[in-house]
Amino acid sequence: MDDLDRNILNILNRDARTSFREIAKVIGVSVTTVASRISRMEKNGTINGYVPLLEPEALGYDLTALIGLKIKHGELMEVQKALAKDSRVFGIYDVTGEWDSIVVARFKGRKDLDRFIKNTLSAEGIERTYTQIVLNVIKDEKRVLA
Repeated sequence: MDDLDRNILNILNRDARTSFREIAKVIGVSVTTVASRISRMEKNGTINGYVPLLEPEALGYDLTALIGLKIKHGELMEVQKALAKDSRVFGIYDVTGEWDSIVVARFKGRKDLDRFIKNTLSAEGIERTYTQIVLNVIKDEKRVLA
């Protein structure tokens, strides 16, 4: 990846709908160059897709929870795969420290979170959980700068 690729990615990060022509004009290269660079980055996995950045609260997801999981030895992958299928879960991380995994999920309220904890987190393989509710979001950036 070189500076030209980074410039293209930074423009797409601001607005993924920017046309190849507009990108070419801004960075001073041909449309063909932009198209081939983007195509290469799509093929090599640098660009994994183009999605709208949705506002969770506008869709009714008013509650965000960070959930620490203590998982039985040998069942980590199985538990994580099952949790990953839940549409409310948007992040599952292997972490160091007291917890084996951290889950970040959004819910439509306390009842929705309660159902998730009682149904999903009571699954076989999960020994213990620790749930924290996000009170205020200072920064939640979806973009990765190139």
